[in-house]
Amino acid sequence: ETHAQNRHTFCHWLALQIQCYQCEEMTHDCSTPEFIVNCTVNVQDMCQKEVLVKDDGIHYRKSCASSGACLIASSGYQQFCTGKLNSVCITCCNTPLCNGPRQKKRPQPSAAVALTTPQLLVFSLYILVLLSSTLC
Repeated sequence: ETHAQNRHTFCHWLALQIQCYQCEEMTHDCSTPEFIVNCTVNVQDMCQKEVLVKDDGIHYRKSCASSGACLIASSGYQQFCTGKLNSVCITCCNTPLCNGPRQKKRPQPSAAVALTTPQLLVFSLYILVLLSSTLC
C-alpha cells in the first residue's frame, strides 16, 4: 500500500485535470455552471466544442477530449466548417472551460489558425501522453 502511495506522489506532478463544459446537441450555447464537468486525469487533456448549423438553427456539442482524438477530429472536419447550412466546426483547446462562450477579445482568425496544427505538435503531444502513461 505504501508503494502505491509513493508512486501516486511521484506521479502527482504529471497529473493534469481540467474542467470543460459538456452537453449534447443543445440549441443554446451550454456555457453555464450546471454543464461543467471534471475531465479524466491524464487522459482527457482538452476541451472540445462542436458547432453544427442545422435547419432549425445552431446546435452545440461540448465535451472533454484527449488531445490526439480532438486534433484529428478538428482537422478532419475542417473542410466542413463553412458557417453555412450543415456546417460542422470542431475546435480543441487545453485551458479550463475554454470551450465556453466565444471570447470577444480575440478575433476569429486566430481560432482558425489553431486548427492547422503542425504535425510536430501532434507528434510531441503523443510522446507526452506515452511518457506520462508509462511513468504512471
